[in-house]
Amino acid sequence: MAEAVHHEWDSSRSAAGRINPWLVVAIISLPTFMEVLDTSIANVSLDHIAGGLSISLDQATWVLTSYLVANAVVIPISGWLTNVIGRKRYFTFSITLFTLSSFLCGIAPNLTTLVIARVFQGIGGGGLAPVEQSILADTFPPEKRGMAFAAFAIVVVVGPVLGPTLGGFITEYSSWHWIFLINVPIGIMSVILVTLFVDEPEAVQEDRRELLKTGIRIDYVGVILVFLGLGFLEIFFDRGQRLEWFASPLIIFSAIVAAASLIGLVIWELNHDDPVIDLRLLKNRNFAATVAIMLLVGMILFSTTQLIPQMLQQVLGYSALDAGMALTVGGIATLIAVPIAGRLTGKVDVRIMIGGAFAMQALALWHMGHFTAQISFMDAALARMMQSAALPFLFVPINAIAYTGLAQRSTAQASSLLNVARNLGGTLGISMSQVVLANHMQLRHAELTYQLNPLNPEYQQYMQNAQGAFASTGNPQGTALAVLAQQVQQQATMLSFIDVFYTLMIVVIVVMPLVLFLRSGKSGSAPVGVGH
Repeated sequence: MAEAVHHEWDSSRSAAGRINPWLVVAIISLPTFMEVLDTSIANVSLDHIAGGLSISLDQATWVLTSYLVANAVVIPISGWLTNVIGRKRYFTFSITLFTLSSFLCGIAPNLTTLVIARVFQGIGGGGLAPVEQSILADTFPPEKRGMAFAAFAIVVVVGPVLGPTLGGFITEYSSWHWIFLINVPIGIMSVILVTLFVDEPEAVQEDRRELLKTGIRIDYVGVILVFLGLGFLEIFFDRGQRLEWFASPLIIFSAIVAAASLIGLVIWELNHDDPVIDLRLLKNRNFAATVAIMLLVGMILFSTTQLIPQMLQQVLGYSALDAGMALTVGGIATLIAVPIAGRLTGKVDVRIMIGGAFAMQALALWHMGHFTAQISFMDAALARMMQSAALPFLFVPINAIAYTGLAQRSTAQASSLLNVARNLGGTLGISMSQVVLANHMQLRHAELTYQLNPLNPEYQQYMQNAQGAFASTGNPQGTALAVLAQQVQQQATMLSFIDVFYTLMIVVIVVMPLVLFLRSGKSGSAPVGVGH
């Protein structure tokens, strides 16, 4: 492996200018938090959207899919767009487009308008997190990035957790329109603050001028392959379970287009002089390992964020708002742990932090594997707290160490790849979890009903006791069988959720050795350089 040529961190690329850099962190985190929140805020409102627009629930799910597809295709090219348009200009444009699209979503009179507005909302929102991440990497030296990325962790980790709760609250006490309209005043304020206080450093402007001297050579083939590959991959994962996977022509078509486009994308970008996605960054072993680990973090965060409320609603009959509150308790644990993780990052070997956090994730998932259909709200909330408290010790050091060995001019491209990994991991985790859940629900139901036959003494005893208890109903045998069928369904559903938790636990354990591929023991120990 070629040695990395190191040079000192360049403070001239800081976006803070003459103001306190922590003010910049607060300003750029606001629109990113708004965007991340929107990845999950509409999930619990689909019934209300379907009723309000007089459409089916399946049609309403395109409100989610359209946003995720647009998000997925913009994130990987956001680094290139930042370099071509200018970092501050692109960030401001993204906020403006997101805010305007949110307004159009809120006043949409029909599904077509809403889906189109959600596409533009996803396009606007897709660039916010990668640009914020690159600004943080350029504004803070390596030894201070831990606390900076701790602030970013609050945005990216807590946002999806609060989304369902906030969406449920707004929908229950107002209307579904306000889950989108709430973005408008925040977006307007963000545009004003970014314009006034966030600096476009001279070094970044000089990079752009150098790029423009030779003329903007747009990698049209790369852009098209990104749109086709990641767009149809998102449709494949998001719609697959609903459409019974390869029984659907849409899913078959999506799989073929996604596979062909992504293979073509890798080959094309590695051999192109000005790639829209700089896949050569993955030749840096440390960066490649952080991207792979971030993929797993996305799987854990997004899959469990969907699974726990789903379990509470399907098994215990919780409302969407009450189920979301169980996640909110976990969000509090994350907020408490984030500053601790930020302070330790750069002082403690990040391999120990990440490895320990993975072990805690595995332990939390193992604990969830011992849930029963009689668990209380506090049981679910405490289990989520255990898991959520460990997330910052994954997310903060991963983001802080990712840029070690990379040139500062590569931060925009590196940030886009990290965010692609997180989002793709989330999509993959949710899809995998729902597949395991559906398949095991059938399996567990068959196992339980197999034991319910007249030759089973326990079945005979139950029927005798139940028929006596339901004698006043007029049809004691029918009532007893109906209650038994309901209990079997509840137990089968609970067991299938347990199987998913165990599956995720195994995935975490299998991937844990990736930590050993991280080059540096401490995030701030190595200067930024040119990775080969």
